[in-house]
Amino acid sequence: MNGDYSAVVDYGTRALARDPSNIEIMQGLLVAQIGLGDIDPAVPVARRLMQLDPGNQIAGLVLLSGAMQAENWALVLEMLDGGVSVGGLMDQMIRAWAHMGAGRMSQSLALLDELAGDEGSRSFAMYHKAMALALVGDFETAADILTQEEGTLQMNRRGVMGYAQILSQLDRQEEAVALIDRLFAEDTAEELVGLRARLVAGEAVTFTAISHPREGIARVFFTVADTLAAEADPQFVLLYSRVAEYLDPVLYEAAILSAQLLEMLERYELAVASYGRVSPDFYAYPEAALGRADALRRMDRVEEAIGELNALAKSYPNLAPIHVALGDTLRFEDRFEEAAAAYDAAITLYGPDPASHRWGVFFARAITHERLKHWPQAEADFRKALELNPGQASVLNYLGYSFVEMRTNLDEALSMIEQAVAAEPRSGYIVDSLGWVYFRLGRYEEAVEQMERAVELMPVDPVVNDHLGDTYWAVGRKREAEFQWSRALSFIVEDSNLEEIKPDRIRRKLEVGLDIVLEEEGANPLHPAE
Repeated sequence: MNGDYSAVVDYGTRALARDPSNIEIMQGLLVAQIGLGDIDPAVPVARRLMQLDPGNQIAGLVLLSGAMQAENWALVLEMLDGGVSVGGLMDQMIRAWAHMGAGRMSQSLALLDELAGDEGSRSFAMYHKAMALALVGDFETAADILTQEEGTLQMNRRGVMGYAQILSQLDRQEEAVALIDRLFAEDTAEELVGLRARLVAGEAVTFTAISHPREGIARVFFTVADTLAAEADPQFVLLYSRVAEYLDPVLYEAAILSAQLLEMLERYELAVASYGRVSPDFYAYPEAALGRADALRRMDRVEEAIGELNALAKSYPNLAPIHVALGDTLRFEDRFEEAAAAYDAAITLYGPDPASHRWGVFFARAITHERLKHWPQAEADFRKALELNPGQASVLNYLGYSFVEMRTNLDEALSMIEQAVAAEPRSGYIVDSLGWVYFRLGRYEEAVEQMERAVELMPVDPVVNDHLGDTYWAVGRKREAEFQWSRALSFIVEDSNLEEIKPDRIRRKLEVGLDIVLEEEGANPLHPAE
């Protein structure tokens, strides 16, 4: 249930030795072995499970994967004909590539044409048909398909490179260059830039996008996994991405997807290993290295993460996202001076007019400056973030709350936080900010209402409970105030930010009350008119 696949394999194997007919144990063991990417050792267990439960889908997936990896196309087709299934569309795509692997090209194309008759699967089937035709040397027909279907295919880099290779084989290098310029004009990946240079030179580039039917099936599994990743259970999607890796070990997109799914499952050690499989020559290697560093940080191997990010920044000095990731990691460790320098480098690389989606870099640098007590720089960055992304709730809340804490610009702070609450009404932090600005403005009854809402949203947050205690005190509900302050103390844990929640101050309020604490601090009394 926790996705601890290594432990499942350990205990499951021992449990199965004592109870060799237990279907549940076998199924859990297969899921764990696929999750680890160890499909070969799963095959004997899958055979036994299929004997006991002939319709078991997990066992069928493992056995089918083993047959495909071994390129035993006759067995693959026999299993599909016998009822083994991984899903309607996928079954037919596997069958089409298996027929091709068995030398039955006409049957393969007929299946793909049948799938292309359905609008929902047309682009998928036609792309694979083009790749299959190119694999057997029919570049003319493959190019015709891709040209006709280009508007609906939404090809990624790998697909575009395959298309360009097909055009090159037909001596249509100029069209191939135009294709790359149209779809990946700003892409600086070495393999794409190198391909374009060879095409410009008039070279006939070999078709390498797919070199075997097994690779075609690997792409089927990867595409399905990638499509499902945003909405389906990551443990389920991982089954498909791991099979894609198994069938084509250099399909590094699948390794990256597996790593991302493992991060969702909080199996960071497996994610680190999966990211580590990606070749430094692969265009998305920096993305994989960033993912690996983030997974290391989540495992509390922070110094390793920072070391890898520093090395990555030296290898790719012009990639701003690497400097952003380094800044974020340093900021999470309260190393604000170093973080600010990393964000400075990123913003310089982005240039003077960054796109709106980079507002987050200015926001992160603003937080860093605020923590360093460099308020003019912090405010400038907060306002730049809002200029790039007007109405962004987190920025409005942070800047508004900062004004409240400094007891300045309270009217503007109120306006900002009200906008933030309207955008994120279920955010306890933002509702707390609204209550706190009401408190600072002396609108205590309104403050109580908002603080009670904030506590409902974040019942064990010490800061929010502390604030509710203050507002209760301000309206004369002193016993309830003391209860909330006591609750706030009880919720302070080892990693609580003691800059935001000060336990000694809370204890002092419990001893003498908020009015005296404010007097001792030289702050304005709660009710100056009285």
